[in-house]
Amino acid sequence: MEPQVLPNTPSPLRIAAQLYALTKPRVVQLIVFCAVIGMFLAEPALPAWEPVLFGTLGIWLVASAAAAFNCLVEQKIDAVMRRTAWRPSARGELSAGLIIAFSGVLCAAGMWLLYTQVNPLTMWLTFGTFVGYAVIYTIFLKPATPQNIVIGGASGAMPPVLGWAAVSGHVTVQAMVLFLIIFLWTPPHFWALALYRVDDYKKSGLPMLPVTHGSEYTRTQILLYTLLLSAVTLLPYGLGMSGLLYLGGAVLLDAVFIAYAWMLKREYSDLLARKTFRYSIVYLSLLFAALLADHYLHFRLA
Repeated sequence: MEPQVLPNTPSPLRIAAQLYALTKPRVVQLIVFCAVIGMFLAEPALPAWEPVLFGTLGIWLVASAAAAFNCLVEQKIDAVMRRTAWRPSARGELSAGLIIAFSGVLCAAGMWLLYTQVNPLTMWLTFGTFVGYAVIYTIFLKPATPQNIVIGGASGAMPPVLGWAAVSGHVTVQAMVLFLIIFLWTPPHFWALALYRVDDYKKSGLPMLPVTHGSEYTRTQILLYTLLLSAVTLLPYGLGMSGLLYLGGAVLLDAVFIAYAWMLKREYSDLLARKTFRYSIVYLSLLFAALLADHYLHFRLA
């Protein structure tokens, strides 16, 4: 007698794909990229392969765990937002117990890897980042204040610091400059998204800045933060972390970002807000890539 298979029972491969989707792969990809840049900037020459490999893997696992936990906490919010309603957690396709277990296993594996194969400092900093994002930001800050992105941005700005600590075993002023760049990048990045997704945020009940203070105020804040960010991106050159290659790239990237923010301030459209959001991702990736290219150019010329 052949065993009966329930028609609505998902296959193991389907469950694995759903769990992977909860890790927000594109977001985590940018996080890991910034961490790896921090690793390579921490040493004048190429760093040892062990902290790079195990540090990257450990940070990826913990970041994925935080993303999955975030999806569980925001399950009901995600369900009413068009941007996130497709998530398996929002659709109720995965149980809370399974998501918690999945997140816990990823976090534990990443922490063990960082502690045993990298160094305790990186493990504790990464754990603090997990708590800051998955608990403090997701549970307390995001539903409580329109400044959630600003305050919670501290967790999102940690990846290059984690990478730096993984290779060098300590945190320096240079690492904190990288932190500051991402910290100031976060508000204009997310507020541009919130502008053209404002109806979603209204339905969700989250106090995002465009909901609580309106479009014009938010656009002003985007411009001000972009100007401040542009000034801070010059610090690596001023502190001797980089040379003219990075400086030229930063000035060019900053000019385009400021132009987007200025156009957004003067005359709003959803299309322009969407372009600003997408450019902000390209901006951060190219800015850090320019830092890395300049770093090794200096090393070869030294």
